[in-house]
Amino acid sequence: MPPVLRSFLLPFLFVLAAAHAFGQKRITVENLPNFDLHRFHFGFHLSYNTSDFQVDLDPQSPFRDSLLVLSHAAQPGFDLTMLASLNVNPFLSVRFSPTLSFQERVLTYSFRQADNTTKYFQKSVESTYLQFPLLLKYRSARINNFAVYLLGGGKFSIDMASQKDVNNALDDEIVVKLDKYDYAAEVGGGMDMFLTYFKFGIELKAAFGIPNLLVDDGTRFSTPIDRLRSKVWVLTFTFEG
Repeated sequence: MPPVLRSFLLPFLFVLAAAHAFGQKRITVENLPNFDLHRFHFGFHLSYNTSDFQVDLDPQSPFRDSLLVLSHAAQPGFDLTMLASLNVNPFLSVRFSPTLSFQERVLTYSFRQADNTTKYFQKSVESTYLQFPLLLKYRSARINNFAVYLLGGGKFSIDMASQKDVNNALDDEIVVKLDKYDYAAEVGGGMDMFLTYFKFGIELKAAFGIPNLLVDDGTRFSTPIDRLRSKVWVLTFTFEG
């Protein structure tokens, strides 16, 4: 897990423990007592993401002898999401949440030159995804105004800022091209807190891309890579009515 996201886990776990402890006390007022009786619910998400790559190098690449190191680093981003939820029963629901996701990843290359010196290149790969996740949410029974849940499902994504058709000419200007379309498996979990007027949720989930996104256009930045798949961690705050 990226360090920048790991720093969010301590407050996340602290809030979870505090909410659980609070839930064990006797509460005379149960907020939104009829919430689970409604078939449909709508809301929105505000999310912080860190996006990265799963990189597999090609051992047969002609550039492997000169490529000394290829590293990748996660970068922060954010998501804006609308939420629609269909309750199958009080414990299981189906969530559809169209999302606009702003993501960035960095690839760092170290090449050995003909004069035995080393030249470094840093390639920032930015994407603006329109995502269509479909998830199953399995929730525990309410303990007064508190519940925990698990998530699982998949999503389809379209990169609205794809540079797939950019004409690469000079090393310093070459971009690492990605396919415009991606799909991924998502898993996660979180907690729901039933407040006076709405339900507030905090969740942490991860998405692991399935297809190879790399567009190999024959440059020394793309040819050494065999597969390039997406990997994203997302911390989400949910507001649902």
